Amino acid sequence: MMASQVFYRKWRPQLLAEVVGQEHVTQTLLNALANERISHAYLFCGPRGTGKTSTARALAKAVNCLENGKGEPCNSCDMCQAITEGRALDVIEVDAASNTGVDDIRSLREKVNYSPNQARYKVYIIDEVHMLSTSASNALLKTLEEPPPHVIFILATTEAHKLLPTILSRCQRFDFHRLSQTDMLPRLSHICENEGIKIEPEALRLIARAATGSLRDAENLLQQMMTYYGNEITLQQAQSALGISGDQRARELVKDIIDKDIAAGIATINNVNNDGLDLRQFNRDVVEYLRVLLLVKTGSSESIELTADDIKELKELAAKVPLTRILHAIKRFGQLDLGLDNYSTLPLELALVDGTLPAAEEKEEAVRLPEPEPAAKKTTPKAAPPPEPKVTQPEEKKTPEPEPPAAEPVAKEEPAPSEEPEPEVATPAAKEEPAPSTAATDVSPPAGSGTIEQLQSQWSKIINEAPEGLGKTPTAALLRSARPLSIEGDTIVVSFKYPYHKEKMGNLDNQKTAEKIVSSFLGRSCKVRCVYEHENNHLVKAALKMGAQYDNGEET
Repeated sequence: MMASQVFYRKWRPQLLAEVVGQEHVTQTLLNALANERISHAYLFCGPRGTGKTSTARALAKAVNCLENGKGEPCNSCDMCQAITEGRALDVIEVDAASNTGVDDIRSLREKVNYSPNQARYKVYIIDEVHMLSTSASNALLKTLEEPPPHVIFILATTEAHKLLPTILSRCQRFDFHRLSQTDMLPRLSHICENEGIKIEPEALRLIARAATGSLRDAENLLQQMMTYYGNEITLQQAQSALGISGDQRARELVKDIIDKDIAAGIATINNVNNDGLDLRQFNRDVVEYLRVLLLVKTGSSESIELTADDIKELKELAAKVPLTRILHAIKRFGQLDLGLDNYSTLPLELALVDGTLPAAEEKEEAVRLPEPEPAAKKTTPKAAPPPEPKVTQPEEKKTPEPEPPAAEPVAKEEPAPSEEPEPEVATPAAKEEPAPSTAATDVSPPAGSGTIEQLQSQWSKIINEAPEGLGKTPTAALLRSARPLSIEGDTIVVSFKYPYHKEKMGNLDNQKTAEKIVSSFLGRSCKVRCVYEHENNHLVKAALKMGAQYDNGEET
């Protein structure tokens, strides 16, 4: 009869010490038993298959054991055997998933008051307690708070967050963790030895990894393979049964991504598909291997359960690829949805091509990469303010119109020869002197016309490439709706088409940010003055040329 049982029932832990991977729970309970400090209510919460119900049954035997009662159960007395076989009247298991109503809990409350028939304690094991309705949970509260001295409640759940806080506060809580492969492998090996199963170590390790921390799932997978393949199981058989392509294929695809070999990668994907393997599982293998490669690349290889040879291979692989490409590949393959069409290789092929292209690893930084080049060019315009002598050319064009100014340069040439005897230097001297004269006569806008042309032609680039992230500020958004109009000394006049934008730029913070953006381009500190310019601005331009000024312009 026992031989026909499934593995997880046949090999269920009968002692607290036999519960795998939950020493923080079992040792605490053993100490409580030794000191006779048993609580009236326990809450066991954690993922499925981690030993919650097995621990509850072992605890029920320990408190009722006729031989001991202060430690591990003997498993030989009548009471221990009755609990093990599930025929003890005083150990009641309730499935809260099928008994969710308040009437079920009220019936339980009435039976709680009766003394145990044979055992020392009446133990109620309520599984999946989070499935109780709100009214049923409230009905259980009073009994949990003040139960009779002969009753112990053990609540088990996989979703403790769904329980009422009032229930949580009335129980001693123990959190069961997912089991690691290191914890599961000895237990699975013990079962194989006793069942006469010969299995390759890699196949057993594959089963432990596929169980994702649930020992019950691992035992079920082991029995399923034994039923299908017999008592000898190889790695290939395990991979075929689980629909897993194996680490080798996933590694080959990752190497193809790193080597930028699209043809080899597509061939690997199609070979996996032609062999009838599960593409979803293959994609999970690829993502897992990329994750391990990411951990090795970032220096976190200590947290990986791999052999020294595997880690060495991963380190050699990680040295060939930048971190950005690994991150991009993980994002692409991790976001694939193969649920609707599991037989199409197109999503995997697209992810491969996208992760292999040279531009893929630079997509996120594509906007930043060209920035250093204009930044280097920004330093060259620093020489733009000095070339103000070039601006004197328009004055020379204006001066020839009236012939009298021709005599002025002659008068200005006389002081120049006093500095240098050569007559040729007289012309540069004449160009140097008009600059201060223009500043004195308020002809600064034409004097800066060359810089204004640069500002107007590169205005959007100046804002987008502003340093310290200023190009992404609200001030930058306002400046994009404006345009530079003129330069008056150290002040840049910026015009807005809408009065609202001009008023918003009047804010002190916006003023400082705008001055930083423009100053960083010019290479010198300057101020910004904002004005409102109507769309019909040809008259305004004509008035400005005649010396008019804005009556609503204020320095911002």
